Amino acid sequence: MDEKSLDNAGFLRRLAAIIYDTFLLLGVLFIAGLPLPLLPDHWQHTLPVSLAIRGYLLLVSFIFFGWFWINGGQTLGMRAWGLRLIGADGASVTWSQACQRFFGAILSWGCVGLGFIWMLFSPDKLAWHDWLSDTRIVRIIK
Repeated sequence: MDEKSLDNAGFLRRLAAIIYDTFLLLGVLFIAGLPLPLLPDHWQHTLPVSLAIRGYLLLVSFIFFGWFWINGGQTLGMRAWGLRLIGADGASVTWSQACQRFFGAILSWGCVGLGFIWMLFSPDKLAWHDWLSDTRIVRIIK
């Protein structure tokens, strides 16, 4: 079956994949953050270093999601729940779309999750970050 004809994934299945991926991301961020306590103590509490650390962890998060989205369209959580990210036209996702989706998801969740909850009222089951990045998550039936 062609992925263009697959239905967009529903709210609960996507939420389950997000929870799964959140635990994986926390593990990755823990490992990425291991060298941070090695910074001199007086540096850690300065604004530039604090912003650099946050930027570094944000970059690690983007690479985590972006790499999975670009290489096969599935994070591990999406694979476990039978989901795949594709472009609205059914093509593979580009790095540009991954970047738009990542920062769109921050916006979606940053508004108390309204951007994600929006999909409950969207006829196409699209969250804000789907719409902003011209992507969609489909259910893969095996």
